[in-house]
Parts: sequence; C-alpha cells; structure tokens
Amino acid sequence: MIGPMTGVLVLAATPIGRVADAPPRLAEELATADVVAAEDTRRLKRLTTDLGVTVSGRVVSYFEGNESARTPVLLEALLAGERVLLVTDAGMPSVSDPGYRLVAAAVEHDVLVTAVPGPSAVLTALAVSGLPVDRFCFEGFLPRKAGERSRRLQALAREERTMVFFEAPHRTETALEAMASAFGDDRPAAVCRELTKTHEEVQRGPLAELVSWAAEGVRGEVTIVVAGAVPGADIATDPDGLRSAVAEREEDGMTRKEAIAEVARLAGVPKREVYDLVHKS
Repeated sequence: MIGPMTGVLVLAATPIGRVADAPPRLAEELATADVVAAEDTRRLKRLTTDLGVTVSGRVVSYFEGNESARTPVLLEALLAGERVLLVTDAGMPSVSDPGYRLVAAAVEHDVLVTAVPGPSAVLTALAVSGLPVDRFCFEGFLPRKAGERSRRLQALAREERTMVFFEAPHRTETALEAMASAFGDDRPAAVCRELTKTHEEVQRGPLAELVSWAAEGVRGEVTIVVAGAVPGADIATDPDGLRSAVAEREEDGMTRKEAIAEVARLAGVPKREVYDLVHKS
C-alpha cells in the first residue's frame, strides 16, 4: 500500500540520439519536478536547453560513483512528499545505468514509482537487427577481463533467446571474437552503432564476418544483437554425441528419463534409439 504522504519517483527516458525523439512528457516532468536527479548535470543542461525547458526544482547529480551515498538523500525527499525525477545520459534509468538502488529503496518504503516511457537502445537495436524478437534477453555489458568474459559467454552458448549486449567501441572487436569462440563463427548477429544519430550504422552477418568488420575500428555507442542457439544444433547425432548430450543434462540436474527425452527431441531421433545407446553403454 502506498503511503498517503509519500512523493513519487519518476523514471524518465531520454533521447539516445536525436533530441526530437524525447517523449513530450519529459519536458513537463523536467519543468515541474521538485528534484531532478541526473547522471550528468552538464548533459542535463544541454538537454533542457534543446527542449526549451527551465528546471524549477533542485538539480542533484546521481551517477555510479555517488549512487550509494545519494540514494538515502533522494529517498528522504520522496518520503517528505516530493516528486523526484531521475534521468540518465541516454535511454531508460536503471537499464545498465544508475537507478536500480533508488527504485529498490522506494519500493521498500511503499513509494509510488512510475515512468515516462521513451527511447531505448535495447529495443531499438532488437527491432532493426533482423533477428527474432519474439523472445529475447538483455545481457548488458560483458566483463572486461578475458576469463570472466569467456565464462559468461560459454554459459550463454545454449541460450535460445536472441541476446542483446552493450559494448564500448574500443572493445567491440574483442567482444565479437569472444562471441564467435563461444557461439560459433556462423552465429547470426548485428552490430548497431550510433542508433538514431546522423551516422547510424547497422552491420548484419555471421559473427566471424563482423569480427573482420570491427577490426577496421568502431566508433560511437554500440549495441550488439546475437541470435539464440538453434535447439539441438549442438548435439552430434552419432552414438557418442547422443550419449554425451544425455550425460551433460544429467549433470545439470535432469533425471535420465528427462534427459533422454529432450536429447531425442532436439536431435530429431527416436527416443528408443537414445535410450538403447545410453543403457547399453
């Protein structure tokens, strides 16, 4: 139940490129909020200037470096009945940007949390990628260390949903190489660069081809979209491959009966055949 004297936390999406993409409500919220918490106050100033808006409330910085310390201060304002608007440099707050801690604290204290929907690099890249969009997952930024990055991608090798990643331009080639190693050179993908901006570019193709493209250098904001695994594509249909696939699933916690049924379905072979192979071994 929402407390009767609490304020409202508003998460507002900001343009990821063209200021004309700003949702109409953004200007209204900027002009009327009691507190505007911004990831970068200088970028907020440019945004309000472009929108022709004057901020009447208090402006405070809220970024990764001060998020933990600033959250209690903003929560206090919310509990005092103030309307707090949270904006980041681009896109929706808390999606690989500051915001989660404040949202969690507000929810814990029964403060109303709402949003001004708008631009999103995740959904924009997904939509223009040409890859399946019926089921997808957002993986954010990959770890910078090679070993951690490799382990993360190996854990996703059998993910069947389309995957969306953020990446820094100078690490794009390295990330694509690691993806090709984990997912296979032929896995379809798309690299979306500078979405909605003047130099927007979308490169589509197998991962190996995109690695070669990225070797020439990548600039700007980058979002990578990778097709999910094809069910059963990693299962070899020879006897050893089928037995190995069943064993892997048993190690993951499936019963032998469940593992045999899944392997048979994914590999497109009779269940009895897989059963006989496993039990004869």
